[in-house]
Amino acid sequence: MQLKIEALDQIAAEEIASWHYEGEYTFYDFASDQEDLEELLDPELRGETMFKARNPENELVGFFSFNQIAGALDIGVGLRPDLTGQGLGRSFVDAGLVFAKMMYSPEVIQLRVAAFNKRAIKVYERAGFVAVEHFLQRTNGGEFDFVRMEWVSDSTS
Repeated sequence: MQLKIEALDQIAAEEIASWHYEGEYTFYDFASDQEDLEELLDPELRGETMFKARNPENELVGFFSFNQIAGALDIGVGLRPDLTGQGLGRSFVDAGLVFAKMMYSPEVIQLRVAAFNKRAIKVYERAGFVAVEHFLQRTNGGEFDFVRMEWVSDSTS
């Protein structure tokens, strides 16, 4: 998937805020967590951590977030709902990794994913991430099981 990744603007933020996933994946709707929604929609709160991803036709296809946390680059990944489950996840994640390495030169890249999301976990494993920790996280009005995964850079990547 060839992507143009650039700073998230307000128009794209508002479009992403309206995305609705199906079934158990509604967990990832921004409307499910008021704090996440506020951060997405407020330019001051989101700062320079969020980026939009557009395809060659200039359509918004997803977003990435990048935050430095405890010596690692923590990434967030979101693919537009109608594009999920179509085999596009690996190339989308790979594009985000290339961008992250170019912009931040991290030694360690990590992400957190809800443990029920086996589809995403498979994609992340294929992209070179390994599970390093299970933990409970407060979000969406409750406490949920999450997996922290790491991708460690090497000199050949």
